[in-house]
Amino acid sequence: MAARSDVVDHFKRKFYQRYMDPDLVVESMSSSISSQSARPSAQSSTSSSNERPRSSGATARTSGASSTPNANPTSMRWDRQTIQFSVNAWVFIVGLLAILPIISRNLSNRAYRLSFVGTACSSLYSLYSLYGKPRAWNLQAVQVWFQSVIATKDFIYFLYCLMFVTSHLQTKFALIPVLCRALEHVAKFLRRNFSRSSLYRKYLEELCLWVESNTTTLNILTSHAEIALGFLLIISLFSWQRNIIQTFMYWQLLKLMYHAPVTASYHQSVWAKIGRTVCPHINRYAPFLNTPITAIQRWWFSIMMCSVGSMQARAVTPLGSVRLRLFAV
Repeated sequence: MAARSDVVDHFKRKFYQRYMDPDLVVESMSSSISSQSARPSAQSSTSSSNERPRSSGATARTSGASSTPNANPTSMRWDRQTIQFSVNAWVFIVGLLAILPIISRNLSNRAYRLSFVGTACSSLYSLYSLYGKPRAWNLQAVQVWFQSVIATKDFIYFLYCLMFVTSHLQTKFALIPVLCRALEHVAKFLRRNFSRSSLYRKYLEELCLWVESNTTTLNILTSHAEIALGFLLIISLFSWQRNIIQTFMYWQLLKLMYHAPVTASYHQSVWAKIGRTVCPHINRYAPFLNTPITAIQRWWFSIMMCSVGSMQARAVTPLGSVRLRLFAV
C-alpha cells in the first residue's frame, strides 16, 4: 500500500495534466512508487558503501592502535618469563627423574645430563636478555662485557653446569643446586601469574608460598652442596674417575662464588663454620699442616681479575674479618 503523500502527489499531477497541461506525462501509480522507492534504496546503498570504507578505516586505525601496545617491553618481558618458566619446569622434572632410584640407569644418566644442559641454556638466555651481547667482537669490548656478567648468578650457574655436563664423573649430589634454582624460578612464576587459578590455590599455593618465603634456606642448602662437591672432587682424584682439570676449575669456581656478591654471604658463612670445626683439630693433631694451609689461604684470597677486585669491595663481609675466620690456625 502506497504512502498517503505519494497518492496525493499522483492525483495532483493528474489534475494538472487534465486541466492545465495536457502534454504533461504522468506515470502510473505502480511505476512511480517503484521508482521513488528505488531512489531511497540507491541512496541508502550509496551511503552504506561510503560508510564501509570509513568504518574499515576506523577499524584499521583501531587495530593499528591496539596492536601498537603489544610491542611494548611488558609483553617482551612476559615472553621471557614464560620461556624461563618452561625451561626451568622442564629442568625440575628431568632432574627429579635423574635422582629417582626406580628409573633405569640409562634413562637416569640422560636425565642427569639434560638437566645441566637445560640450566645452562636458561642461564645463557637470561644473560642475553639482561646484558645482551658485546658491542663489538674485539678484545676490549668482550672484556668489558665479561666484567659486567662475571659476578652474576646466571654466569656462575652456566659455568657450574658446563663443568658437570662434560664430566665422566656423575654424582647426583650435583643436581641439588640445579633443582633449587629451577624450583625457585617455577614457584615465583606460578605465584605471580596463576594466583587466581583454582588448581593453583588447591594444590600449589602452599608449596610456592613456602619456596618464596624460604629462599634463604634454599641458598644455604645450595652453598653447602657446592662446597661439598669440591671436597668430593678432591676425593675422586684417588679413584679411576679422577679429573684433575675439572677439580682445579671447580675450585676456581668456588673461589669466584666466595667473592661474588650474589653468593658471597652464603659461602663465607659455610667456610666460617668449616674453619671453626676443623681448625681446633688441626692445631691439636696435625700442626704441620699450618704451612700448606697458609699457602692455600694466599691462593684463595688472591685476586683473579680486576673485576673480582671490585667484587671484593662490594662484598658484605669485610675481607679482613673473613681472613681471620676462614681456616684460622
